[in-house]
Amino acid sequence: MQNLIHNLKYRNHQEIGTFLGNWYANDLKEIAKEHAFSEIIPVPLHQKRLKERGYNQVTTFCKALSENLEIGYNETLLYRNVYSKSQTKKSKEARAEVNNSLFDVKYTTADSGKHFLLVDDVITSGATLEACARALLKIPNTKISII
Repeated sequence: MQNLIHNLKYRNHQEIGTFLGNWYANDLKEIAKEHAFSEIIPVPLHQKRLKERGYNQVTTFCKALSENLEIGYNETLLYRNVYSKSQTKKSKEARAEVNNSLFDVKYTTADSGKHFLLVDDVITSGATLEACARALLKIPNTKISII
């Protein structure tokens, strides 16, 4: 699995994201029905990182989930404010210090009351996902699930 994620993230093998999304969707079908997710939200990259890498490694995974589970995909609601270095070489303590102002949301009243499925490629300390969730919780009556 580590090699798959590495090749997806750093070697532009986006087909791996599609494969894993199709595979994982089968496991999520019953859960998705039970929890009625409104939209799938990827953890966003900063525009500078997106330009450097050329793609967000969770995009194809999210799109495959969206298609298989018939849930909308929204890559514009949550955005990253601050460019920061990769966390791959940071200690657990340094990862936990992820600033909550790194992420924010652009929402309308139509986004209120939704249940978002937040997706990241790797979960180590959970700090990035927590910062993203805090931003999404600015939207009134929001529920968040994470994968």
